[in-house]
Amino acid sequence: MQPAEKNPPLDKFNAPISPHSDLHCDISSPRDTSTDFRENKVAQEISSPTISNGHDVDQVSEDIDRFTNTLSALDDKSNPPEVPDSVETFSKIIESRIAKYNSGETPNRFKKMTEEDAFFIEAVLRISKLTNAFSEYPPTSTSTSDSLNRTSLVLQNAMAFLEEELRFLLEDSKISDSNPNHGKITKNSSFNSKLDKESSDRCVLQVESAESVGDDDFPGYSPETVTKMNRIVSVMISAGYEKECCQSYSISRRTIFNEQLKKLEYERLNMDDVWKMSWESLETEIKRWLNIVKNCSKTLFPAERQLGETVFADHPSIFISIFSNLARAVVIQLLDFAEAVSMSKRSAEKLFKFLDMYETLLDLIPAITHSCSDDFEHEIKYEIASAADRLGESAINIFLDLENSIKNDVAKNAVPGGAVHPLTRYVLNYLKYACEYKSTLEKIFEKPAKLEQSLPDSGSNAAPNSNVESESESPHNSDSQQGSTTRFSVQLVKVMDLLDANIEAKSMLYKDHSLRYIFLMNNGRYILQKVKGSTEIHQVMGDNWCRRRSTVVRQFHKNYQRETWVRLLHTLSHEGLQVNAKVNKPMLKERFKNFNTMFEEIHKLQTTWVVSDEQLRTELRVSVSAVVIPAYRSFLGRFRQYLDSSKQAEKYIKYQPEDIETLIEDLFDGNPTSMARRRT
Repeated sequence: MQPAEKNPPLDKFNAPISPHSDLHCDISSPRDTSTDFRENKVAQEISSPTISNGHDVDQVSEDIDRFTNTLSALDDKSNPPEVPDSVETFSKIIESRIAKYNSGETPNRFKKMTEEDAFFIEAVLRISKLTNAFSEYPPTSTSTSDSLNRTSLVLQNAMAFLEEELRFLLEDSKISDSNPNHGKITKNSSFNSKLDKESSDRCVLQVESAESVGDDDFPGYSPETVTKMNRIVSVMISAGYEKECCQSYSISRRTIFNEQLKKLEYERLNMDDVWKMSWESLETEIKRWLNIVKNCSKTLFPAERQLGETVFADHPSIFISIFSNLARAVVIQLLDFAEAVSMSKRSAEKLFKFLDMYETLLDLIPAITHSCSDDFEHEIKYEIASAADRLGESAINIFLDLENSIKNDVAKNAVPGGAVHPLTRYVLNYLKYACEYKSTLEKIFEKPAKLEQSLPDSGSNAAPNSNVESESESPHNSDSQQGSTTRFSVQLVKVMDLLDANIEAKSMLYKDHSLRYIFLMNNGRYILQKVKGSTEIHQVMGDNWCRRRSTVVRQFHKNYQRETWVRLLHTLSHEGLQVNAKVNKPMLKERFKNFNTMFEEIHKLQTTWVVSDEQLRTELRVSVSAVVIPAYRSFLGRFRQYLDSSKQAEKYIKYQPEDIETLIEDLFDGNPTSMARRRT
């Protein structure tokens, strides 16, 4: 084997064999044989466990250990002992091992730790100790000075090789996704494959905590590879090459970490980019950011910590510094985006993404502070918490803007058919989704800092709706909320009050009082059903509020019946029909005629009205039938006989009770129905 070109000529490093040495190595001086011959012979010797002439590697290693101990034990450093030939032999063994690695003759390179690999690591450690021992002697000593230069050069070459080896192990020896033996972070791990994009805002990855992961499980590396990294790191640090070791590890891991972020479609955006985006584009970027941060919290940082704590098991304080620097670089980029988003223009639709970002940032803190230095832990906690607080403040201001949205929603035209107003749907759906973040909003609302001035007085702006008899006093008077009122719950109740007032004002746009009550009933019922259907809103508003709201809706129902059907029933009054015990037939005919006319007008009009809640629509029809059908049947049964001929009866008695009942079923469908068509 040819020696590595980077090695210098070995002539000046040859020293006479010490008469005190047990080593009689068959490696001659260049004056006797060529350098190529010597290098080839050494390469041949270390290919087997023994050196020629019966002196094996273990014997040479023992000689080096013994000589190193002798150098270290001498108190008089001015008179060093004679350097044995074993130093030169050992140096050549290491150089030949490096040359063999670089030549590609070793098929197991970067795989499991072999016996030769273990020897090489130990040999480098020995040469490091020997070099340190030589360095304790004055440079005026020729023998130790030359030997120091020789071993220093060998050590430097060995460290350069190990540094490259470490880089290769980190970057080029990762396990493929198809390998089932790469640890408990599954192939969905960001260390091994791209996340499923359909996971949207939620991170579907599951990774065990560092405490629960076994010693043989590592992110994307085999246990053998990690063991080899650990040995390399330990020997480099012990040899005084901590800076080179940490630099190689840090650069490689940052590169790999950034590759994982790119696979998650991470793209760094500046503030101007964020502020200029449409909401649709920004929402997409926020979803991507949420996915990335969740992966950092649940997978990337825990896996990074797991790997580093094993590789630097003998030097935990060094890894803490490495991890802190990596985490800082990543987190700062993530916080820059959060900062830009929090400063973007406020709009109602941003609330829920802001809250998602707030929660996700808080989840990031424990993921990175577990293995950080104390200074960094305090710093990064403060930075993340500050960014989260700014998002929280923006979220609160957006929520408070809902008040102005309600107040400023002044309509000039009534909703056709008395249907649920779009504002009611919007506000209740908005509150429903907001209450899914109830615990988060309560936490943010309780922040004492800048929010104090933003929060309005909870006692102001009482609802002017006279029909809603203070039903929004909850949660203060709620049986389930006594003593646990929060600022958020107070704000929620205030929004309900404002909505009630707004709907009451909009109801005045209906000139038909019956339709006005249908409108109030529709909106009141919708609000009640939404509150009951949301556990979070129901908890805030309370059972008392729901009972009062039900009472109010029933009152709207009664008012509607009074305005429409009680008036109709007046046409069936018996008053004035009998004079001197005789039926006034002209008046009777007029009564039937008036009933027919009024009922047809009601039917024509109220079939176009809308009651979208099926249960409410059924309740209305049943209640109308219960009032109208018995009264009409009774009137018809008593007075029909007084109409002289069947022709007159057909002219004035247009409907049978069954017809009336069928026609009532047409009401509130929102579709005009021809009565003639229904009767055929």
